[in-house]
Parts: sequence; C-alpha cells; structure tokens
Amino acid sequence: MVDESLAVPGVVEEGRLLTLTTEEAVAVGYADVVEDLPDLLERVDLAGVEVRDLEVNWAERIVRFLSHPTVAPFLLSIGFLGLLVEIKTPTFGLSGALGVLALSLFFGSHLILGLAGWEDLLLFGLGLVLLAAEVFVVPGFGLLGILGISGILAGLYLSLLGSFPTMTDIATAGGVLSTTLLLILLAGWALLKYLPRSGRLHRSGVFLDAATARETGYESARARKDLVGREGRAITDLRPSGVGLFGDERVDIVSEAEWIEEGTPVRIISAEGYRHVVRPIERVALDAGDGGRAAAAKSRTGEPPAPTAAADTDTDTDAPAAERPASGESELPPSEDDDR
Repeated sequence: MVDESLAVPGVVEEGRLLTLTTEEAVAVGYADVVEDLPDLLERVDLAGVEVRDLEVNWAERIVRFLSHPTVAPFLLSIGFLGLLVEIKTPTFGLSGALGVLALSLFFGSHLILGLAGWEDLLLFGLGLVLLAAEVFVVPGFGLLGILGISGILAGLYLSLLGSFPTMTDIATAGGVLSTTLLLILLAGWALLKYLPRSGRLHRSGVFLDAATARETGYESARARKDLVGREGRAITDLRPSGVGLFGDERVDIVSEAEWIEEGTPVRIISAEGYRHVVRPIERVALDAGDGGRAAAAKSRTGEPPAPTAAADTDTDTDAPAAERPASGESELPPSEDDDR
C-alpha cells in the first residue's frame, strides 16, 4: 500500500508518490547490486549452502500442454461431441469413452494446476444431470434444461479462472469457452452433412439407405378407399376430430372444416391413410342440389334457354351463298316500279 504521509529527505516530499529506477534505488541505499548467485548468498549470510535447481518434469509438461488455452477448447469439443454421439447410439461405445476421456483430461489438468476446484467439477456434473433429466425424463424443454446448460457453462468458465483471476485470465477463459462453442457447432454441422455419405456407416446400420415410401410398402395405416361414400353418424363431437359409427364399425374421422355435434349424420368424402374426412349429409345434399334447383327454377318461369353465339355464327355460315345478298345490295324483295 502507498502511505502518502511518508517522505524521504532529498528524494521525495510528503504527499508525492516515490518512483525509483535501478540506479536511483542503489544510490539512495534501497537496493544493492550483486554479480551472481554465490555473491547473493554471501551477502545474505548463506554462503556454502546446498543449491538445488528445480526443472520441469514430463508430467508437468503434459499438464501444461493440456491446460493451454489452445488445447483446452479441443478437449471440451471432443468431450461434448463424444457424449452427443453416444446418446444417439443404443449402447456405450468408443464415442462415449472418448468423450469421457477428453473431459477427464481437461478437468484433471486444471485441478492439478489449481485453476479448477472440486466445486467447479460438482457444478459441471450437476448441470449434466439436470440436462439428462430434461432430455430423458421430462418431456419438452423447460426449466431443467436451462438450469443444466447454465450449470455446465458456469462450471467450465469457473474452472478456467482460478482463485484470483486477473483481467487477462477472464478474457482468456471467455475466449476458450467461445472457441469451444464454435468448434462444437462446426463439428456438428460437418457430422450431419458428411457422415450420412459414409459407406462404412451405411453398412454398419447407423444410417439407412432405403427410403420408407408408401410405394415400397411402408405406410403408417392401410388406405381404406372402401369407406369413401359411406354414411353414418358422429358418436362424438368433431372438433374437428372424433369418432363415427358406420354400420357396426367405429372409425376415427375428422371434420372437413366446421365443428360437428354428436349424433349428426355424416358421409366420408375422402380417405387418406388413417385420416378419414367427413362432411354433414345435409351439406352434401345441399351442394349436390344447387345445380338442379337452378335449372328447375328457370323451367318454372318459362324462360327459354339463351342462344349461344356459336349457334348464331353457325347459322349465318351454313346459309347458301345464293341466298345471301351481295355486298351493297338490299335484302328487300323487288317492287313493281323496279320491274317497269
């Protein structure tokens, strides 16, 4: 800490910050200059003591390599991708083992260096448990999924900081986490795009070559074309789906558009697999009778059918050429004055 009340006569006044270079520190007696380590030991009355030089061993080199900001994102990406692939496979195999190994190397190296603590590892594990419960137990995606993802990200971020992080440590941890997410997205995109083309995966049964089309015999329900045109009644309200009774057979039906009350007579107008579309019989009769009623109304009023333009044209065209007057001549019969 800085004490503003201190003053060094001839060097700094009271209330001002003292800053010394090496030469100034030696000049005022604040520091001494030594030639080498033996000279330093002699100055501090430790001449003749045994000096041991500590070197970095292979284990420390491995730990430093695994915890390096360039390597850590790849370990995390491999770990998460391995677990994701393992979820999609029926048994625990190579991808799951590789994912667990990568995450173990990441957390193990950071635990040895003192960057991560057991509380960070527990927070990460709790996030995995909550996320697994959201995926396998609770339907949909809700609070457990959000808490699980938050716990995983928080555990990873805290394990990268250490006990007394600086601004550089905070920035480095953010960069590692961002790089990890980017690698996971890129690797996931590559897996979805290129792995389905792998012949080995097709032969192993991971990806299927055959298309499940109706033409090849794959269908969710047998098409009941024989039901089209049958009449029955709705034994439940159709809002718009429900059940209808056609003879002695109960059929799942769906209204064409409107809500149909229970007991309404209906007719099946189309059958598409398990979807049988019905329409009220009154409406069917109304639609079918619109054209007939219009023709009957014209017949009662005695209106003759309107002539068509095509008929007029045909009449003019079919007339003999001798009966048609030449251009400029009148069609009136000749008078007696004309004969005289």
